[in-house]
Amino acid sequence: MKFSAAFFILLLAIAPPAIAENTMTDAMKVEQQAMQSVSKSRLASFLTTPKVTTPKTSPVVYSREWLSRQPAGKGDDSFQCLAEALYFEARGESVKGQFAVAEVILNRVDSPDFPNSVCGVIHQGTGRKYACQFTYTCDGRKEVIGEPIAYARAAKIAAITLKGTARPLTEGATFYHTLHVKPRWAKKFEKTAAIGVHQFYRMPTRTAQN
Repeated sequence: MKFSAAFFILLLAIAPPAIAENTMTDAMKVEQQAMQSVSKSRLASFLTTPKVTTPKTSPVVYSREWLSRQPAGKGDDSFQCLAEALYFEARGESVKGQFAVAEVILNRVDSPDFPNSVCGVIHQGTGRKYACQFTYTCDGRKEVIGEPIAYARAAKIAAITLKGTARPLTEGATFYHTLHVKPRWAKKFEKTAAIGVHQFYRMPTRTAQN
């Protein structure tokens, strides 16, 4: 009958000293035999610290070529709202320009001065003609997606930005306007970037006296 090393070690707790010494020797022999039955490569795997690989996310490249290689965009209500906003507000812009508009929307979500959700930010003021934050939501015209390729690009950008990618393009901007208009607030806000036909701005920092 064969006994495991664990069995011999258990006997040590109840055996007299002389018997314990002999039992320990037997246990060591059993353990040595067990080790010899294991291949060297298997033993090495026990002694080697496993490598932990951190998943790498590819950096964003603001080009149509790079974007074309990304998976189709899909997601929840936040994704739908952002994809539609990029399509109706900036589908004529470059990939970089659309990413910049997405940054503004997400910067607003993070700001205490605006609603704390993507859909809340986009539809703030909706229902009051020309009093909304994003013109397409209150211009009185029905939103129809007539350019599926342009929407597919906007959807990819929406999905990518919602994953929490860096926002280096607008330096924290929460406002933008096209070159065709000159809103009064633009004179008071700090201009942070100009991309395509859009100018980007950041609100002045509030102080304790404000």
